[in-house]
Amino acid sequence: MALERAYERMTAVAVAALHEREPARLWPMLAGALADLCGGEAVLHKLDDWSEDTGTIGAAPDAVAAELERLGEADLALLRAGYPLAQHYASGTDRTPVTAWRAAGRGWPDSATARLLDAALGVDHVLGVPLPESTTPITGCLVYRTGTDFTDDHLVMAERAQPLLAAVERQRQLLQEWRRRLGRGTAPDERAADCALTPRETTVLLLLGEALTADAIGRRLGISVRTVHKHVENIYRKLGTRDRLGTVLRAQQLGLVPSSGST
Repeated sequence: MALERAYERMTAVAVAALHEREPARLWPMLAGALADLCGGEAVLHKLDDWSEDTGTIGAAPDAVAAELERLGEADLALLRAGYPLAQHYASGTDRTPVTAWRAAGRGWPDSATARLLDAALGVDHVLGVPLPESTTPITGCLVYRTGTDFTDDHLVMAERAQPLLAAVERQRQLLQEWRRRLGRGTAPDERAADCALTPRETTVLLLLGEALTADAIGRRLGISVRTVHKHVENIYRKLGTRDRLGTVLRAQQLGLVPSSGST
């Protein structure tokens, strides 16, 4: 029952994240709920390449983020490398959550990564929760805990959470793309808010401007065609339009989507 309640909370947080206008806030919103769901104490999330050389690591709670800021470059490189989970997922297409102990076996406790985690964060075990659609590079979250390894139930709940994480990541990427294409300094969030468009409706509007069908929009966002049509109806009502072409033109006039030919 406790895990089911944690999953309900995770679902509620994921839905709330879809109404967040600032892309950078989406993953920090999810971190605490994911830790609770998986029996963890801390979460690192990395949405670009798991390599030693590049990429920003996000962390929760704040105390863990503060500890990361104290690490030197060599230690950060060790964390970025994601041993042994990055190699585990890179070797095939299976994205099922797995623990470091199960991936590395008896070699895990004596590894340099395990020693660093114990010294820096006071944790012993790691659970990898990759985004289910990630290929190369592998992206996703690492959940940490002390004491015993994550249980089979924790792994099952982590797998159930993967579609929620994927939906939020799609939204984050589209919001970033929307901002990039409209250009810096244009205050697109304010214009969307003035039209009472939710962040989800804003991303649907962006995809309408790309001439995607309802089926294609649904696949891009991971939602049903029926839900797409509901969002489109809301957009029509809020912009005072009746069809797709009129909506896109009106949105361009309002500076809500890029004009034709812009990148």
